[in-house]
Amino acid sequence: MEKGTLVEFRVGSDRRLGVVDRPDGKTRTFVIDERGQSHSLVPRQISYIVSGETYQSSQIPSFLKEVQTYLDPSSLEVAWELLVEDGETVTPKEMANLLFSETLPTQCYAAHCLLSDDKMYFKQKGEAYEPRTSTQVADRKHQLEVEALKARGQQEFLERVEQALQGNNVEWQRHDRHRIEALEKYAALLADIGKPGVNYDSLSRAYPPPATVLETMNMLSRPATPQGAFQLLVDLGIWSANENLFLRRSSIPVQFPSKVVEVAQQRLESNPPDLDTNRLDLIHLKVYTIDDESTTEIDDGLSWEKLPDGRDRLWVHIADPTRWLMPEDELDLDARKRGSTVYLPTGMIPMFPEVLATGPMSLVQGKVCYSLSFGIILDGNGAVTDYSIHASLIKPTYRLTYEDVDEMLELGVEAEPEIAAIANWAEKRKSWRYAQGAISINMPEAMIKVKGDEISIDLLQDSRSRQLVAEMMIVAGEVAARYGKENNIPLPFRGQPQPELPPEEELILLPAGFVRACAMRRCMPKSEMSITPVRHAGLGLDTYTQATSPIRRYSDLLTHFQLKAHLRGEVLPFSAEQLKEVMMTVTSVTQEVTMVERQTNRYWALEYLRRHNDEIWEATVLMWLREDSGLALILIEDLGLQLPMFFKRDVNLGDEILIKVSISDPQKDVIQFQEIIYQEAQSTAN
Repeated sequence: MEKGTLVEFRVGSDRRLGVVDRPDGKTRTFVIDERGQSHSLVPRQISYIVSGETYQSSQIPSFLKEVQTYLDPSSLEVAWELLVEDGETVTPKEMANLLFSETLPTQCYAAHCLLSDDKMYFKQKGEAYEPRTSTQVADRKHQLEVEALKARGQQEFLERVEQALQGNNVEWQRHDRHRIEALEKYAALLADIGKPGVNYDSLSRAYPPPATVLETMNMLSRPATPQGAFQLLVDLGIWSANENLFLRRSSIPVQFPSKVVEVAQQRLESNPPDLDTNRLDLIHLKVYTIDDESTTEIDDGLSWEKLPDGRDRLWVHIADPTRWLMPEDELDLDARKRGSTVYLPTGMIPMFPEVLATGPMSLVQGKVCYSLSFGIILDGNGAVTDYSIHASLIKPTYRLTYEDVDEMLELGVEAEPEIAAIANWAEKRKSWRYAQGAISINMPEAMIKVKGDEISIDLLQDSRSRQLVAEMMIVAGEVAARYGKENNIPLPFRGQPQPELPPEEELILLPAGFVRACAMRRCMPKSEMSITPVRHAGLGLDTYTQATSPIRRYSDLLTHFQLKAHLRGEVLPFSAEQLKEVMMTVTSVTQEVTMVERQTNRYWALEYLRRHNDEIWEATVLMWLREDSGLALILIEDLGLQLPMFFKRDVNLGDEILIKVSISDPQKDVIQFQEIIYQEAQSTAN
């Protein structure tokens, strides 16, 4: 090329002009740009040659200024309309002549710039440009509109993000939800920490971010990792710092579908006809409901009466939610999908809409309530000698807490002899079950509650009142199962295989109390569900089913559906095969519920310990997890928490030690303790 020839070349994505200076070897050419910088170019880097004149590099700015006056992209549309019908190609020089009626170097270069930058009307074909078809242009216009809309949406989203990060209330738009839901789903992967091969550091490698998350995090200059997504959601005020990721990662529905809420409200208002027209009127009985103070779904009550023949009859009254729903209706199918009420430290997720669950389904003090009542007569040893089951009407007299009942039993309140009578029968009943081979494993149990930012951990005491209620629920379950067995009714029977406990000579070598109970617990097989009666070794019963929590457990609701239909003389709603199929589905769901409850409790236990890392706790060494590496399970007795701890010295099972938290990170599921020697503990206390 002649010295002084003006050429266009690219530096990255930048368009540059330069003047040819001299050859650089056989194939390269030196050009000087407007800044006086020299560039060695190969032919393919030169994208346009301005012909007709020679230039000095100092002339480039004035050349570009003149070119600028011709750069009107809208003029291409007029040219396209003239050329599209014939579909002929056009060179920059021909386009300059068409647009400007002249072909000066500045005009030809302007035409080149317009054509090479155009993404709508023309496409390059060699050194010329071909007009796109009308269909292609229409498609390109639509695509550009979509891209512009997307860009505007991104900008508006960024503005809302900035407002939220400043602590202002933001009304997220409908199209924001797609981004936010993608972030939530990705951040919830943190719940997988602790699974095989997944730890905090490897999480983002194990789960690369999806496109939407990657785009969002890049827009905000944040790390596109599950941890980064979690922190963004917290910073935006969408999540709390202690968001329940286990619940979010699960398939457990948190909200009720609007249709289910609507049906629940209709049932409440319409008071549908009662199928049990021959309910037994038990309103005259004194009925006690006994629960924790925070319980809102009250599904069982107890009565005692002296019969004319001198015998005692116990009554276990169970809430009757089937009064308000039918098998396979909206309420039933939604409850089946949930499996059970979910109990978390932060609150519960009910199996039924609360308007029903805590209202007409519950046994509310002072109100006439629908019930399924079990009338039970025990012999002197505590065995069931006679029973009857009735759809009934009752009127709960007292709503008591476990603490109320313990106090009444301790003081021997004469005005309530029924409580003492029920307690005495419960003790006989418990003794009878142990005579039948029941196995008792008593370990401290923690009850973790979170209100606002406060975490409390209380021990569930194995008090007389709790034993009383437990025994009455167990005997009702035995009676329900016996009725099913005697009448050949398929029910969700619950059993437990006979455990192979350590020999007595081995158990006696272990410290009595929690260590021995822990060793026995390890030998207990899981309970099983069956549509036919099966022995429950742990309870010491030949047949058993759960029937006492139909508002809270779907398997109990199934028992009610079957029993009540048989009591009415109707065809059973579920055949054996149908019941088996439903039970399989429900069992899968309830296993997930149990896992989420367990994981959530552990999270809040670690968070509690993190906040109390200065406290010294008394602990007992329960069992070895990996004795060769010094990993043991310890029990913090004041909290009822069982957690792992590494020991650097020899310890024995049953040793009582003092410990302090060294590291507790609930999000990483990490807990580490350090042992405190007695002198250190005294020094800390002082």
